[in-house]
Amino acid sequence: MTVTTYQVEGMTCGHCVSAVTEEVGKVAGVSGVQVDLSAKAVTVTSEAPIDRVLIDAAVVEAGYELAGTIELLPQAGGSCCGSGGCH
Repeated sequence: MTVTTYQVEGMTCGHCVSAVTEEVGKVAGVSGVQVDLSAKAVTVTSEAPIDRVLIDAAVVEAGYELAGTIELLPQAGGSCCGSGGCH
């Protein structure tokens, strides 16, 4: 499982959160979306990495803009290098 957090520009209220959540949730492969208004970020969970262009298009469709990728982390059950020995 992959979790990627993107910085989103332009969000100011609960409606913004709903719009981004809805549009990003429509992207094929996305299994979870969490929007943090105070951090101006959207965290996307998926089984495999999703092309940033698809997330960007969804955020633009919602009326906002991606500013950058904050992090890319493997989740429990996986490891960042495939050996399982990561710290």
